[in-house]
Amino acid sequence: MSDVTRTKHGRPVHHWRRDVVELAALFTAVAVADAVANMVGHGPDGPGLLVVSAVVLLATAGFHIWWARRHDHAPPPAHDTVARPPADAEQAGRTTTTTTTDNAVAPAAATETTLWRMRTTVRDEPGSLAALCVTLAERRVDILSLQAHPLAEGTVDEFLLRAPADLAGAEITRSIARAGGTGTWIERADAHDLVDAPTRILGLATRTALDAAELPLALRHLLGRCTIRSLPAAARTESRRDGSAPSEPTLVDGVLDGTVLRLKGPDGEVITVERPYLPFTPTEFARARALVELDTRLGPRIPRSQDVLTLPEGNSITVRRADTDDIEAAKAMHERCSPATLDKRYHGPVHDADRYLNHLLSPRFGRTLAVRTASGRIVGIGHLLWDGDETEVALLVEDEWQRRGIGGQLLGRLVTMAVEAGCESVYAVTRASNTGMVAAIRGLGLPLDYQIEEGTLVITARLDATPVGSRLPYDHAQRP
Repeated sequence: MSDVTRTKHGRPVHHWRRDVVELAALFTAVAVADAVANMVGHGPDGPGLLVVSAVVLLATAGFHIWWARRHDHAPPPAHDTVARPPADAEQAGRTTTTTTTDNAVAPAAATETTLWRMRTTVRDEPGSLAALCVTLAERRVDILSLQAHPLAEGTVDEFLLRAPADLAGAEITRSIARAGGTGTWIERADAHDLVDAPTRILGLATRTALDAAELPLALRHLLGRCTIRSLPAAARTESRRDGSAPSEPTLVDGVLDGTVLRLKGPDGEVITVERPYLPFTPTEFARARALVELDTRLGPRIPRSQDVLTLPEGNSITVRRADTDDIEAAKAMHERCSPATLDKRYHGPVHDADRYLNHLLSPRFGRTLAVRTASGRIVGIGHLLWDGDETEVALLVEDEWQRRGIGGQLLGRLVTMAVEAGCESVYAVTRASNTGMVAAIRGLGLPLDYQIEEGTLVITARLDATPVGSRLPYDHAQRP
């Protein structure tokens, strides 16, 4: 017995009239069958009555079938014209369909989309954010994530948007302006921006905890496109002793000044973060300060894994990270290097190796790789230095160990580390006569730009054009 033909408010609707008719037909058939049985059992015309009863039963069954088919296939009411999926599809869950003019069901047409990151300032009053959302919905823009940065007056809202590919960023900005948004900034986003803010911040904190050299990179990933500089505490102290004003204001917990952040670094240095677009918000300042405080509490640290390499002549060397604990070994290598080698590296005689090495080996300013022999003596050093929003590479190989491929091994690993850090390019400053350095850079197989000025050669390698062939420097590395 069929009990459902339509649904109302998501629940089946039972037709009591059909049930009454079916029950009446059933009782009639039973009564007729009983009468026929009595007549056959007590009368002489039994066979004829059996035929009549069979006809009556067949007629009753036919009437029941006709009635059921008539109501099961009756057209829906005038207001009920939406095509419905089959019963098994309804049980599995909702599906998105589009109804055509001939009641055929077709899938919704997919359109190409573009990801955007947008910031805008809105008034701190009820309905201001709703007006922006309505405006974006009218332009078929989907809001994937939203972060609110409260200010003393107003709120900075940061959106991750998915918009139709044919909708330009300028059109989105104009729509936001009409909805009350001010100071709007927008740029293209990518799949990495789909990670929510808490997860991204935890990942940056983990990277910083594992390696002190990650702090500038973590700040850059946290705050977007920005320039990061560090002024050592010694330089600030010397300027005050000379009677001149310090180049940076005295810091307690940091300074927030529009598009500039100043934070007190782990070693007393001043970390300056600057970007050319929207001013930093108190929320961003608090996040950056927490990241620097984490780095300060953990103290100096670098990964201690290493690679073991075999040179063409059969000697084994190790390549690993170096820091200020290796200053004495690096100074000893300086003393073994010829003046010509030091001149190619530092563009002049080295009179104050301590000052150079304290800066170069500090993980606060970059990453350093050291090449050691089996006896533990350092024979080569490579530096990857954070220079604002640019990255510099520099090499120094002891004279007796040159022309053995050590410089190429160091440079390949440094460039791989730069790619892993998200750098778009690296540059090297050397003498035009330093053919070994030029050959090592050409061996990377990357697009190069050359600038020569008064004997100084600046070579820039673009990292976003061609993937670096060498593997990451510490994959499957051997522990010391």
